[in-house]
Amino acid sequence: MSGYLSNIKSSFKLKHYANYIGVTLFLIITCILMSAGYLNRSTANLITQIAYSIILAVSLNLVVGFLGELSLGHAGFMCVGAYLGCYLANQLHTVIGSPLVVLIISMLAGGIIAAVFGLIIGLPALRLRGDYLAIVTLAFGEIVRTVFKNLDMFGGALGLSTKKYGTNLFIVALIVVLIMLILVQNLIRSRHGRAITAIRDNEIAAKAMGINVTFYKLFVFVISAFFAGIAGVIYGHYATPVLYSFFSYNYSIEILVMVVLGGMGSINGSIIAATIITFINFQLTTKLSGDMAALKFLIYALILIIMVILNNAPSLKGFKKSLSLKHLADVIGAGIEKLFPRKRDIEKERAEIKDDAADWKQVPTKIDVDVLLSTDVQKDRVAGSVREKGDK
Repeated sequence: MSGYLSNIKSSFKLKHYANYIGVTLFLIITCILMSAGYLNRSTANLITQIAYSIILAVSLNLVVGFLGELSLGHAGFMCVGAYLGCYLANQLHTVIGSPLVVLIISMLAGGIIAAVFGLIIGLPALRLRGDYLAIVTLAFGEIVRTVFKNLDMFGGALGLSTKKYGTNLFIVALIVVLIMLILVQNLIRSRHGRAITAIRDNEIAAKAMGINVTFYKLFVFVISAFFAGIAGVIYGHYATPVLYSFFSYNYSIEILVMVVLGGMGSINGSIIAATIITFINFQLTTKLSGDMAALKFLIYALILIIMVILNNAPSLKGFKKSLSLKHLADVIGAGIEKLFPRKRDIEKERAEIKDDAADWKQVPTKIDVDVLLSTDVQKDRVAGSVREKGDK
């Protein structure tokens, strides 16, 4: 029993569950603040924006960070989920009286439809790589929003009017974030996740090992599109009407900046980066207007340039390592050890010093050079050996 418990303890790593714990605590705190009346509408809107931004960043990180493919059409999948999911919600409101049930059904429907689009686009597009795949996905995003703009059933250029869910939408959005993190992290730590990262590291070697590269590429692309569709439905119930102009390629670049800033292949980094960029965007949008609102794109460009330099400059690797949390923890731990040394460690060091001293006593400190270099000694040894042979 003790061995089983020790195995559980050794396999438990706090970093694997930090995002679950963080999102859960944040959800509990916000619910308490809302029930106490300390949470205003503006803060609730900001939390909703952060929630669907986290969903978009983590889902894109599956494609860009873990699979190693560049996609610039993530806003297109969000657009599909927002328009079709919210259109279905408008139809269901006349049949189902519960707004929560309508929201859940529309989120699942929007995610599934976006996943189908991801499958349709992924089948031909994933035969391409690098810049060519980025161009195809970018074109898909632009085509999709143009199609919805010209369809009268979705409101045309005026946008699709939806019924707002209310200030409690951020609670549903945070619960969706928590569910998504559980699913994504369990996927990444499974054998399927190892196959995905193997394709990213070396696709030829992955094929040689028997990994179905086409299947896993499509699988990741579909999962990413599914969560992007869910984020689109959350956005549609938060901001009404749903406008085609929101889903431009600029927003796809913004999501990509979140992934790059947080670190490609890092889920916790995507969460932090999505929170920071959404907060900056929220503040700039409320305080800047007109041409000055475009200043945020300059900030995103500077962030991308800085991150590329930090990741690729060999001279900055030591500086980057010194900024890591692990290095900071090591420095703090070393400082604590110096201030409060453990008695057992001191005794161990003293014992090691005594052992070293005893070993050095056995090493000859004086060598009789005359004996080693004397030819007379060598002659005597040779003569003695000859006499012994003669006696025999």
